[in-house]
Amino acid sequence: MHYALDLRTFIFSHYFYTGLRIATGVVGLTLLVLQFSDLPTAMTVCIGALSTSLMDLPSTLRHKFNEMLSSVLLCTVVTLVISLCAPFHWLLSIMLVVVTFLASMMVVYGKKAMPLQFSALFVMTLSMENAMNVEQALFHTGLFLGGGLAYLAYSMMVSWFLRSRIKQQVLAEALFELARYINIKADFYDMHVDLNSQFNTLVRQQIVLAEKQQASRDLILRDSKNQEDAILVQVHFGMFDLYEHILSTHTDYAILRRHLADAEVLTYLRDLVSKAAKDIETIAYAITRKRASFASISYKAEMRSIESELQQLQQDSLAGKVSEEALDILRTTYTKICDAIDMIGQLHHATQSVQGPLPVLMGKDMTPFLTQQKYQLGVLVSNLRWQSPTFRFAVRAALAISCGLLAADALPYAGHGYWIVLTIAIILKPSFSQTKQRRSDRLVGTLIGCVATALILRFVHEPVALLGFLFMATVAAPAFIYVKYRYTAIAASMQILLQINLVIPSSGHVIGERLIDTLIGAAIATAFSFVLPSWEYRTLPQLVRNVLKSNQRFLEAGNNLLQGKVLDDFIYRVCRKRFLDSISELVSTLVRMLDEPASKHRAVENLNQFIVQNYLVIAHVAALRMLLRRNAEGLPQDAVNGELDAATARVSKTLGLAEQVLDPNAPLPPSDAAPAAAETTAGGGQAESWPAWHPLQQRVELLYQDSEKIAVNSAAIGRILAA
Repeated sequence: MHYALDLRTFIFSHYFYTGLRIATGVVGLTLLVLQFSDLPTAMTVCIGALSTSLMDLPSTLRHKFNEMLSSVLLCTVVTLVISLCAPFHWLLSIMLVVVTFLASMMVVYGKKAMPLQFSALFVMTLSMENAMNVEQALFHTGLFLGGGLAYLAYSMMVSWFLRSRIKQQVLAEALFELARYINIKADFYDMHVDLNSQFNTLVRQQIVLAEKQQASRDLILRDSKNQEDAILVQVHFGMFDLYEHILSTHTDYAILRRHLADAEVLTYLRDLVSKAAKDIETIAYAITRKRASFASISYKAEMRSIESELQQLQQDSLAGKVSEEALDILRTTYTKICDAIDMIGQLHHATQSVQGPLPVLMGKDMTPFLTQQKYQLGVLVSNLRWQSPTFRFAVRAALAISCGLLAADALPYAGHGYWIVLTIAIILKPSFSQTKQRRSDRLVGTLIGCVATALILRFVHEPVALLGFLFMATVAAPAFIYVKYRYTAIAASMQILLQINLVIPSSGHVIGERLIDTLIGAAIATAFSFVLPSWEYRTLPQLVRNVLKSNQRFLEAGNNLLQGKVLDDFIYRVCRKRFLDSISELVSTLVRMLDEPASKHRAVENLNQFIVQNYLVIAHVAALRMLLRRNAEGLPQDAVNGELDAATARVSKTLGLAEQVLDPNAPLPPSDAAPAAAETTAGGGQAESWPAWHPLQQRVELLYQDSEKIAVNSAAIGRILAA
């Protein structure tokens, strides 16, 4: 369950704070204007504030101002254009289609532009029934602009006072997702859990975690100046160090299960890791409450049990009852988990005071780690072509809106026909899977919202009480939009119906009309989701290539770091981030593809294996880094460097051959792509001999195996896509 769906954490989350801030601003501004003017004026100002609030997202102050100001200006232009065209039905219809097309083209700029696109469509639908002359249209637009600017000023003021608070909340969210990630890791030691499905679950959670970690970077690594910010930066870096260490705990779970299935030690390991996840949650809880965190979870019972089991297994190993290989893996895994627990303890300390100098506070450039959003006109123009998925979506949306307008004109009632258009704008999204999910949430949410509103209006008649329900719905609508959209749909339906009832008390029939309009809009959006579709499998070849290329860059950076050829891990971290980003994009595409019709699925099993194997490459490199740190003394350095160089060369060659994924006839990379690294040194001479089953050698061999599996799956994907 998402942490924000738990009441005890929801009220401290940035989701609740955002909902409360938006509701207070929109409702407060409306009531303030109502004290000095009439209801139509107040509602126009309210719409201006409400459309601006759609861009009121967690961000740095400078970015928030730019994003919200762009929303105010864009929506003001849309309001003016649609209001001027409203008296002329034919012209209005043309402009609605044009605005829909242009607004939909904005999604080419990525996720940040999605709220801006919807705000333009939202304002368009609410302005389409404002039949005014030029003077009235200008006055109406002026009121809308005033409402937008007033909300902008209000939001910036509140955000300035709470600028540290939002950083704490976003960092805490990343920690909650890290705890969930570790919980999934704990189930690898559960004999009743299937390993393959658990790997897929882990990789998908890693994508969610990467997204939240990036949000943490974007807020915390920008404008960090005071002592409070320094503590957050310190916790942020500690979280990433812990995450890398958790990656290194990946081991051969199949061997552990095969040889230790009857031992209690795996159960104790699972419980130990689960406790570590709960420990991280306590840190996240403390951060959301603006408090220092102190360790409160004891691991002693599990540790004593594991150590006792290890002693017994050692005796069994001497007697030949237990594999020495499995016992070595178990010892190494337990040691790494203990190290992770120590790092969690350091994370507790990091919340209490600044422990030392931090890179971001020493003037180090963090730009490569931050999201760089650029709104260049050339990007939009270059996508004005038939092959562009964004262009096809824009045409699809324009056609759907046109159909919605025709349906609204055919209805026997005309008072709220624009709801059909609004429903289409809400449901129809660039991908089929997003449209499918949004349609389900919208239909169910609207039904529940209409029933709940009917019950409220049946038993509650006091305007003050109705205003209270309206305020709660206004808080909930933006609070759940990125957590559980169905709740947003419920709240939004209640919000609009309660507003109409307060303005026109005898408008009970509106609830039934609302349901009908939503059903019609959902049917149209569903039908047009099959028009000019951009099926996800068409983007797979390029995404697979991106993963392979970023994998090679990551391996090269890792090799340089492991051999000490670079002074710090800055480049390594950048390459790791880009590698994870490429995997995230591929996973997201795969998940969306699985929501599409079965006939549009391609290479699902191979893609799952490909993703897992690339994820394991990160885990192996992280493990190598930890092994070299732990065994810095006593290792034959020339042999180690030779092993790392040969491993990098061999795996890079394998991945390079795998990039021929689009060619179904491409030969598979040979398994003997490079000589055994243990036989040579970096300088070509004879290396010192390796101890039997040395953990470093074992990890390199696993890296070989997984890179070859990546190549095999790449070739299989290529053949399937070409078929």
